[in-house]
Amino acid sequence: MPQSTIPSLLLLIFSLLTLLSTAIADTSTALLSMENSQNPLVRISTSQGEIYLELFPLEAPSNVENFIALAEGEKEFTNQDTGAPIQARYYNGMRFHRVVPGFIIQAGSPAYNPLGLQVNLVDDEINANALGLNRISALNTDGSFADVLNIQSKLGFHEAILTPLYSQRNITDIEAALSRQYQILETLQNLSVKSVYENQGYRYDDSLQSRPIERGTVALANSGPDSNGPEFFISLVAAERLSGKYTVIGKVVEGQEVMDSIGNTAIDPDQFSSLSTLIYSVRKAN
Repeated sequence: MPQSTIPSLLLLIFSLLTLLSTAIADTSTALLSMENSQNPLVRISTSQGEIYLELFPLEAPSNVENFIALAEGEKEFTNQDTGAPIQARYYNGMRFHRVVPGFIIQAGSPAYNPLGLQVNLVDDEINANALGLNRISALNTDGSFADVLNIQSKLGFHEAILTPLYSQRNITDIEAALSRQYQILETLQNLSVKSVYENQGYRYDDSLQSRPIERGTVALANSGPDSNGPEFFISLVAAERLSGKYTVIGKVVEGQEVMDSIGNTAIDPDQFSSLSTLIYSVRKAN
């Protein structure tokens, strides 16, 4: 071997060893940061770096199991063109298609899956009482709405509270609403945030131990009650108004700087952007 090639080979070997030791160090650090070392640790490798998630199978067993099965390629899908069954790691090659700086980063929608894979939905796994939503009044004493409801207008009040309440009470016209207005007022005065969400169709499980959505929390995006698929978001901030409506499956334990870097650039889900962060792979790391 020519002498001139030896330094190059040594440099290549050193670089590979450095990369390997860095990956091991990140995984080791992530393992040390976990609440429970028995929980699954998942590594999201992206074009901006790696994010490690600790998942909570005791808090959302069905949804965590579904997330891991999708990531590990354990689900069987149907090829949309040929109808033939296929197996694939669902998240590989996807992007963070929605980013709202100062709020969330989001990925995993079937609408953006490169293979067009469609996924069955899973029910919510949330304990509203553990989140204290049964103790928060929907109306404040001054007549304003609880902050967590995020109601900004009369239309918002009508959509979020009145319409579901009328439906639950089988009130279908203005005459019926007027005849029962005092009963409705009394109900409103005693309504909790949990009850508001239940009127919207959410169902809760008191046997679970749910946690609020805080900075670094990983939860499943949905289109309403019991519509959890593969799409997930990572919250960049504490977001109390999301708690109780989205199933939490884990939290970021390593790679917060990558999470924040992704969250610095707004990405519109309705318009492809080359600035969106690519997901190379999502897989278990322990």
